[in-house]
Order: sequence, then C-alpha cells, then structure tokens
Amino acid sequence: MKTPTVLASLALALAGSAFAADDKHDHAHEHKPMHGGVVVEVKDMDYELVAKATTIQLFLRDHGKTADVSKATAKVTLLTGTEKQEVELKPAGEKLEATGSFKVGPGTKAVAVVMVAGKPATARFTLK
Repeated sequence: MKTPTVLASLALALAGSAFAADDKHDHAHEHKPMHGGVVVEVKDMDYELVAKATTIQLFLRDHGKTADVSKATAKVTLLTGTEKQEVELKPAGEKLEATGSFKVGPGTKAVAVVMVAGKPATARFTLK
C-alpha cells in the first residue's frame, strides 16, 4: 500500500518543480524594457524609466501587469556630470510623466522616489 502514496508524492513534487521553473522563466522576461527605457526591479515591482530631452516617463509593472498609477506620484533626480535636476512626475494614463527640458544622455544617473498607495519605493537607474 505504500507504493501508490510514494508515487503520488513524487508526482506532486515533480509537478511543483516544473511550475517553479516556468515562474522563473516568465519572471526573467518581465524585466525587459517595453517602452525603450531602462528597467530596474524594486520590491517585486518593475520600474521602467524613459528619459528624453523633452519628456521623462516612468512605467510601473507589477508581476508583468501594468500597475495603477492614477494616484501615484514620483520625484526623479537626474544627475548628468555635475548638473542636478529634480523633476516631479504626475499620472498620465498608464505612466507617470513630466514634460520640459531635461539634460539626459548615456551615463546620466536617475533616482526615482515613487509613492504608490502611500508606500515609498526608490529606484536607481543609469541611462544607456
């Protein structure tokens, strides 16, 4: 009578590891930029910064799904060489955004402090 129980346990264990492998595989794909920016992960949330001379955009994804940013805010500090610029981002559809004139380019460092549902998160980027 022991053999069926052992086989059932073994089947469940193997099924569990197959699902775990799928999770890891899917998880790796989530970190690719979907908007041409730079992606970092903070507390299971993906932050994608798209920084251009006239627009700064921040996209948030929670486990691959677009996060609700309608009540979120963010402050991005841009560091280009010795110049520092602080930018407030506001909700704009599925992203946080600011328009203006920004000194950004390869090597620019950006620190985003994002408030979502009253919880702060800090994401650090280096532009490519």
